[in-house]
Amino acid sequence: MPESDSDITFREVRLRYGAVPALRGVSFDIAAGKLTALLGRNGAGKTSAVRLALGLRRPDAGEIRVLGGTPGRLAARRRVGAVLQETALPETLRVHELLRLFSAYHARPRPFDDLVASSGLADCLAQRYGRLSGGQKRRVQFALALAGDPRLLLLDEPTTGLDVDARRAVWDGIRALVAEGKTVLLTTHYLEEADRLADHVLLLDKGRLRFSGSPAEMKSLTAAGRIRCRSRLDRAALAALPAVTAVSDDGALQELTSTAPETTLRALLAADPDLDALSVERASLEHAFLDLTASTDAGDAA
Repeated sequence: MPESDSDITFREVRLRYGAVPALRGVSFDIAAGKLTALLGRNGAGKTSAVRLALGLRRPDAGEIRVLGGTPGRLAARRRVGAVLQETALPETLRVHELLRLFSAYHARPRPFDDLVASSGLADCLAQRYGRLSGGQKRRVQFALALAGDPRLLLLDEPTTGLDVDARRAVWDGIRALVAEGKTVLLTTHYLEEADRLADHVLLLDKGRLRFSGSPAEMKSLTAAGRIRCRSRLDRAALAALPAVTAVSDDGALQELTSTAPETTLRALLAADPDLDALSVERASLEHAFLDLTASTDAGDAA
């Protein structure tokens, strides 16, 4: 049973790399038994937060608690698994040898067959690590993070370099782990990944926490939808349609941004019943992400 409702706690955490601030007084909680996605542009502070939670760096100010204790202490390390962006492993060892080696480090390792199934490695167990593709190496790293059957998983861009099938297989593995009651902190640039997997979303921007809530709550912050089509109407006529806030044209299709896509679409069809190549995209996590980070850019420029 969880000892508390949060497996990771940051309180007013600050971190600098020389003169460059990475985190500027960040506070958040990672709920036990849930998947939290940590989002942000490059340099937002995501990897810094992961490294702090692992005890690989110490904050300049503030407090961090991991599984009720100090990050990096032996008691925490035994219950935490991690996939980092950069990992060096012996290239001459075969995949099955790496899995068994890492499992041997733990008193209660996860069953070997579970490691293979969760990471989709059945087809490359006999291959040497150094001969694997980048995506296969990433799947091995994911399996090694599970070797000790950790309660808490910190996954920093775990699906980078994976093809569509491999990415979805890892998603299935992550979902199964959360269903077991594991806590997962996931950083990702794939906003579809966060939308599909996360119970909770944290958005970092320029070292500050800009949003904390569910994916649905984040998407509700932007009312915009996108309508793409091929229309005989010119740009001015499209911009004059109800609820349209922006119009773009890539030469082949027009794209309308609308705060009320249904209203815009009815007016568009009435004005141009012969339009084709029509598609409508509801507000997405990507739209909300862009709106939230754009608003901070505008504030910085003001």
